[in-house]
Amino acid sequence: MNNTDVLIVGAGPVGLTVAIVLKQLGHDVTVLDAQAEGANTSRAAVVHAHTVELLERYGVAEPLVERGVHTPTFTIRDRDRLLVPVPFHGLPTRYPYTLMISQADTEAFLLTRLKELGAEVLRPCPVTKVEQDLQRVTVTLEDGRVLHAGYLVGADGIHSTVREQSGIGFTGGTYAESFTLADVRLSGGVPHNEVILYFSPAGLVVVAPLPGGLHRIVAIVDDAPRDPSIAFVQALLNKRGPEKQPAIVHEVLWGSRFRVHHRVAETFRKGRVLLAGDAAHVHSPAGGQGMNLGIEDAVSLGETLARVLDGDSPALLDSYAGIRRPVAEKVVALASRLTGLANATSARRPLRNLVLGLAGKIPAVRRRLAWQLSGLDRRRNMPFR
Repeated sequence: MNNTDVLIVGAGPVGLTVAIVLKQLGHDVTVLDAQAEGANTSRAAVVHAHTVELLERYGVAEPLVERGVHTPTFTIRDRDRLLVPVPFHGLPTRYPYTLMISQADTEAFLLTRLKELGAEVLRPCPVTKVEQDLQRVTVTLEDGRVLHAGYLVGADGIHSTVREQSGIGFTGGTYAESFTLADVRLSGGVPHNEVILYFSPAGLVVVAPLPGGLHRIVAIVDDAPRDPSIAFVQALLNKRGPEKQPAIVHEVLWGSRFRVHHRVAETFRKGRVLLAGDAAHVHSPAGGQGMNLGIEDAVSLGETLARVLDGDSPALLDSYAGIRRPVAEKVVALASRLTGLANATSARRPLRNLVLGLAGKIPAVRRRLAWQLSGLDRRRNMPFR
């Protein structure tokens, strides 16, 4: 354990994916996580087509596809009015849909695959210090243990210790509003085969199906409660969701609140330290890109590191950083635009709806959005393919 090819800090979907790629390609990895056990809550719930394609070659796509809900359409609506339909069924992929699945399930499938490949996650192992020289990275844990690795991957989230200890800036800002998140049982006028971004004068709400007949609710609110109640979620849907046939909330199984940042790390590589996922970029959940972008980072980084460990030039790692950072900036900008549209003032709402309604009738616009949201437009940003 004290010496490894690659030390990965963070055992969420991003860290686990990096580890799977490297193990399958024949390299030693050690995965650390600060938590005593993996979280069992939903959190991210959207897996897009490009992400499933990437995971296919690493033995994870099949269980995800079997477990998740296949939603062939993403729509932007203003209450009952359909503004922009974004169908995925015509895309050139084996997975022409958005796959809705709990992040807990995604992590469980990734962890199962990692164990099949002969690796484990070491918990709880908080990192307190990161140092590097020309030959290796040295990591000190909270309990005093010292580990050495050829390379260190920071996949430890928005408050990344690896990023902070490495002196990498994380520029951007924070949305003034808070977000509420809940997994609920509901009935009524919400389609079961769509991921819906509802616009309204009261603000944004996202409604999406999950396995087991559940729905994921995400909304921008001024002051989100820690544990959203049935009454709170019902009030959100009454003000922002369908009107002619209202959605009725019967049960809240889990809920949370969070603040959303829009930030990108100043660099994704500093010597032998590399960043991926939320440690490198964070943004609004509009469009469901966060975990998908992180898994793309993970596959790209894992494959690049494997090449370097096999003898290729370490300069390849600059290519990883140089390609992935502009991709992250583009996705952060897309999520910000969607959030800005959703938060349009009442005075601007009629013009916004007119423009979106007209744009939504243009096939080229719908196709472009489908390519962007599915991640297929980022295929060209992956190395060695």
